[in-house]
Amino acid sequence: MNVLIVDDHAIVRQGLKQILVESGKIDLIAEADSGAGAMRQIREGEWGVVVLDISLPDRNGIEVLKQIKKERPKIPVLMLSMHDEGLYAIRALKAGASGYITKQSAPSELMAAINQVAWGRKYLTTSLAEAMADSFGADPERPPHEILSDREYQTLRLIASGKSLTDAAEEMCLSVKTVSVYRSRVLEKMKLKNNAELTHYAIKNGLA
Repeated sequence: MNVLIVDDHAIVRQGLKQILVESGKIDLIAEADSGAGAMRQIREGEWGVVVLDISLPDRNGIEVLKQIKKERPKIPVLMLSMHDEGLYAIRALKAGASGYITKQSAPSELMAAINQVAWGRKYLTTSLAEAMADSFGADPERPPHEILSDREYQTLRLIASGKSLTDAAEEMCLSVKTVSVYRSRVLEKMKLKNNAELTHYAIKNGLA
């Protein structure tokens, strides 16, 4: 099995690589530290599994995931994140990910996830499977942030974390004007008036 690790932190990539090497089941391990680097590797190589971080310096990991699935739909992608499942997992799976684990997971769980997605199956924890089932059901009490697009959701979290529009635009690799439009949509969809209400909502719902 050939595995591509995509993470912008060298120490994380090294740790993942060590786990894979020690498993004795991996033929080739390659690395990328950005979305652009990941897509170069995707186009040039043959991969059994891609382990993809959600937080990358040039693009959001879910956007990279969507591009991978568009260009190489058969490659299983396992999302790896420092964020709890509730923040991004369902969005990632709906975008085409084969599984989602956090960086706090044990090495044995990482290998179990890689092996499972390599065989074409989904890797879901029990709590994530339940959340997925709930998200596809008709739930009139569905939280407002779940109706946001991925970009709107990212904008919400950045503003709630105290980022200015300029900082958010830089992190999202977009213009300030575009991020301002996303912010307006977030406020409109969630029926909020300003950044203070947005931040309060995010903290209350564990998004910040």
